[in-house]
Amino acid sequence: MKSDGKGGRNQEFALAAVDTLAGLKDVMLISIATDGEDGPTDAAGAVVTGESAQRAESLGVSVADHLSRNDAYSFFEALGDLVHTGPSGTNVNDLVLCFAF
Repeated sequence: MKSDGKGGRNQEFALAAVDTLAGLKDVMLISIATDGEDGPTDAAGAVVTGESAQRAESLGVSVADHLSRNDAYSFFEALGDLVHTGPSGTNVNDLVLCFAF
């Protein structure tokens, strides 16, 4: 069921990956919209690392709560992990990049 949270599909995808990547070392996932605007927001997407879940917990921010409210924007805003590129003028596709280093 959708709710009135804020975010787009890239932010939602990134939020859904937080628990999956939790505790993994040297991993980063970036999910962005090429037009620079993910859903009705000013962010292109978000970044997740293996430390995102722990950082959220230390801030009192719940992954499950934000997922249930479709409110990925507020989650990543609290962590400072939104990606802001500004409008690109080109809407080619969404990009999901996962790095292990």
